[in-house]
Amino acid sequence: MATAVVGSLGLLWGWLWSERFWLPQNVSWADLEGQGDDYPRARHLLSVYPLAAGIFSVRLLFERFIAKPCALRLGIEDSRSDAEPNAILEKVFISITKNPDKKRLEGLSKQLDWDVRKIQCWFRHRRNQDKPPTLTKFCESMWRLTFYFCIFCYGVIFLWLSPWFWDTRKCWHGYPYQPLSRGLFYYYIMELAFYWSLMFSQFIDIKRKDFLIMFVHHLATIGLITFSYINNMVRVGTLVLCLHDSSDFWLEAAKLANYAKYQRLCDTLFVIFSAVFMVSRLVFFPLWILNTTLLESWEIIGPFPSWWFFNGLLVVLQVLHIIWSYLIARIALKALIQGKVSKDDRSDVESSSEEEDEAKNTKGLSGSSSGNGANCINGHLGDSYWAEE
Repeated sequence: MATAVVGSLGLLWGWLWSERFWLPQNVSWADLEGQGDDYPRARHLLSVYPLAAGIFSVRLLFERFIAKPCALRLGIEDSRSDAEPNAILEKVFISITKNPDKKRLEGLSKQLDWDVRKIQCWFRHRRNQDKPPTLTKFCESMWRLTFYFCIFCYGVIFLWLSPWFWDTRKCWHGYPYQPLSRGLFYYYIMELAFYWSLMFSQFIDIKRKDFLIMFVHHLATIGLITFSYINNMVRVGTLVLCLHDSSDFWLEAAKLANYAKYQRLCDTLFVIFSAVFMVSRLVFFPLWILNTTLLESWEIIGPFPSWWFFNGLLVVLQVLHIIWSYLIARIALKALIQGKVSKDDRSDVESSSEEEDEAKNTKGLSGSSSGNGANCINGHLGDSYWAEE
């Protein structure tokens, strides 16, 4: 039995590292091993895990001693108010529903002798009680902004001095016998370690509505970076990384401005993010990246199984770029028309549309509703179209 298991594992291992899948024709792992240790090796990736733990530790220190003081100076505090204790409403909240309908509100109102509006406010406060404060979200976004901006600057400086940045055909000259420079190794490993740290920290970070989507996104990103490293497509990989990093820090900056209630700055940064995102994903990615991975590489090295797989992933990524660009364009257009980019739907805050619905329900139930502008914040709608998306 043990022999059969060992034999099966051996077959699986051999299939996983098949030279015919990973390498071009007439190239073997032994050929690459004979070139020395200056080439990408799967064992290099083991250094990612302690580095990811180190990045996470740096993040905790950054948020505690840099981001939090900045947030406090901007007047951002943990100002949540907990719902007053009530055993009946708590039981309904936990066991039945967190958003009671009109009929249930009427029943609770009679049972507790409370006004319907008061019950709605209790449920809203109770929902917010389980959600992270703005201070926590500000610290998280400031850390991401700092890392994205620093790694983007490093990538630009590194690629500026790299010949394949100016002539993408050089991504394939001499492939797969392309030595791995220290600068390229540090760039790749740092990016991979950061996404591993996001993967780990996602379970203790702010719980977003798109937790599963982002989990899959991080897995796909880690898989693509790891795959391109193992089969030494790191030159074109650096172009992909830098191109994607070019827009990320703009989004985090817009979030920071939103949390600090600098609404005009938030709107401006989000429009800049939208423009950079769409130009980088819809123009540079297909004309620069896909052109070299599909056409130039075909001419220089020819296709092989892992080549097809790598390009398949990039084509899928381009399809996602188109979908995301459409959604972002809708949000940006509404921001320009309405004059407001609201909070990210993932930030899990109560939306003004919900409050408006509550006001309508209250009006229908009690014949009155608040007309003092409580659904507005600093002259802007409390949450608008970003939240809707």
